[in-house]
Amino acid sequence: MARKPNYQFERMERERIKANKAAEKARAKREQQEHDRAQSDPAQSAGEAPAADDDS
Repeated sequence: MARKPNYQFERMERERIKANKAAEKARAKREQQEHDRAQSDPAQSAGEAPAADDDS
């Protein structure tokens, strides 16, 4: 005998999986941005200091 479909549960499961996937992708993107920022910061601080605009 076939099971009775539970459309609401199945939809909730699909949406939950989709939300988890989107959250994981956003987390990975944020970590990559932080990693890239950390990589570029030492290069900027090791170089020349930013020029100050003194209109005096």
